[in-house]
Amino acid sequence: MNKSFSLSNFLLKRAEFLAFVGLWLWIGIFQVQEKDAESWKPFLMVLLVLLPIQIPGFIFSWYKSTLLSNFTRRQFLTYWTSCFLVCLPIITDVCILLFPNYDPSLFIGAVLANVSLELVLSANSYYLKKVQHIKWIKKIGLENAVLLSIILLSIVISAMAVSSIGNPKFDTKEQLLIGFVFTPAKLITHFWTFLSFTLQFLFMYLCGYLLFIVNSRLLVSKILKQKGLILYILSALACIAILYPIIGQLLILLPINQIFGRDIFSLNPFLLENGFGAMAIIALSLPIVLAIQWGAQNTHILSLQKEKSQTELDLMKQQLNPHFFFNTLNNLYALSLQKSEKTPESILRLSELMRYTIYKGQEEKVTISQEINYLEDYIALQQIRLKKPLSLNFKQHISNQNIQIAPLLLIILLENAFKHGIEPAEEATFLNLSLSCTDQELIFSCENSIEPDKTATKPGIGLNNLKKRLELLYPNAYSLDITSNNIIFKTTLYLKLS
Repeated sequence: MNKSFSLSNFLLKRAEFLAFVGLWLWIGIFQVQEKDAESWKPFLMVLLVLLPIQIPGFIFSWYKSTLLSNFTRRQFLTYWTSCFLVCLPIITDVCILLFPNYDPSLFIGAVLANVSLELVLSANSYYLKKVQHIKWIKKIGLENAVLLSIILLSIVISAMAVSSIGNPKFDTKEQLLIGFVFTPAKLITHFWTFLSFTLQFLFMYLCGYLLFIVNSRLLVSKILKQKGLILYILSALACIAILYPIIGQLLILLPINQIFGRDIFSLNPFLLENGFGAMAIIALSLPIVLAIQWGAQNTHILSLQKEKSQTELDLMKQQLNPHFFFNTLNNLYALSLQKSEKTPESILRLSELMRYTIYKGQEEKVTISQEINYLEDYIALQQIRLKKPLSLNFKQHISNQNIQIAPLLLIILLENAFKHGIEPAEEATFLNLSLSCTDQELIFSCENSIEPDKTATKPGIGLNNLKKRLELLYPNAYSLDITSNNIIFKTTLYLKLS
C-alpha cells in the first residue's frame, strides 16, 4: 500500500475538518471587519481566543470517519452530544470569563456557528447516503431544482406582498412595498390577488430562467464545447441583444408595475441596465451550467467504468467456475470407476455447490454464514475422495452471521490448498483454516502442508483471478499475503468491510 502523502486524498478525507478550519478563519475575518482593524494582530488575537471553542469541532471532524466505523449509532450520538452540547457550552463560559475584553456574543456566535456547521455536514452526509439515491430525487436534476426554487420563491414573495396589503408601514398611496410579514388570513381574503401576484412574479423569474436554459442547453453545451470561448462570448452577447428588449417589453406590461411602482421595470425596454442584468444572469449561471455538464460527463464515465468492472468480474467468474467443476467432476469420475459408495453423496454435495455458485455467486453480496456453508460443503466433498489422511482444523470467530461480503472469494484459497498441496501429497497432510469476521473487517487464513517436489512454480488461475476481483471489489481495502517454505504454504486474506 502506498503511504506517500497525497494532497487530493488528504482534502477528500479531511474535507469536514477543513470546513471547521474555514469557519474559524471566517469568524476572525468578520470580527476584524466589524472593528475596522487593518493589521494582522487583531485577526490573530481573535483566532487565538476562539481556538478553545473550535477544538471540539476540530477533534470531532478529524476522527468522525473512525467513530462512524468503530462505534455503534448510540455511542456515536453520545460522543456527538458530549462534543457539541456539553463541551462547547462549558468552554464558552470559560472563555467569557478569561477574555472579558471581548463581547460575549462573539463566543456565543462561534458556538452557534460550529453547531450549525456540524448539523449541515450531518444533513449532507445523510443526503449522500440515503436521499440522493432515491429514484424520484435523482430524476429532479439541477435544472428542475432551479425551476422548483423559482416557483417556491414566487409563492413566498407573493404571500408577503399580500400580507403587506393594508399595513401602513408598507401599503401607501404611491406603492405597495413587500414586507417580511406573513398573514394567512389575508391570503384567503385576497386569494385572487395572491394568485395574480404569484403568476406575475413567476413570469418575471421565468424570464431569467429562460436565459439560464439558453446558456445551458445551447451556448455552453454546443457553442462553448465545439467552437471555443470567443464564439461563446459573441454568441452570448447576440442572444442577449435579441432577448433582453423583448423580455423588457413583456415585463413592462405586467400589472404589478402599477401596484409596486414603476421603479421595478423601466418604461424603456432598451435600457442598458436590463441588458447588464441579462449578462449577469448568463455570467452567474455559467459555473452552475459547467457543474451540470461536468456532473453529467462524470456520471457517464463512472457508469462506463462500472460496466467495464462488472464485465471483468463476470469473465473471471466464468473462468473460475469451469476450473472448479472440472476438478470436481474428475474426482467423481474416479469414484464411479471404483464403484464407491461415496458417489451418491458426492453428487449431492456437488449439486449443492453448483446451486450456490449459479445463484448466489451471481449476487453482489452474500452473508458470511452462506459463504461458510459453501466452504464446509466443499471440504466435505474433498474429504470423501481423499485417500491420504487429512488433519483438518477450522477455527471460526464470527461476530454477526449476517455480515455481507462478495461471494466466491474464500473458496479460491481453499481450492488452491487442496489442488497444490493436499491432493498431490503422498503422505499425511494438514489443513489449518482460521476465519475471523466483524462488522469492520474479515481475516481468513489458510495454511496447508506441501511437499518440496510438488511445490508449484507459478500461481494458479484461481489466485490470479482472486487478486483481480479484490482490486475491483475492495480497492485499497484488502491485502493478500502469501508465504511458503519447503513444507508449509500459507495465504492470509484481509478485507476492510466498513
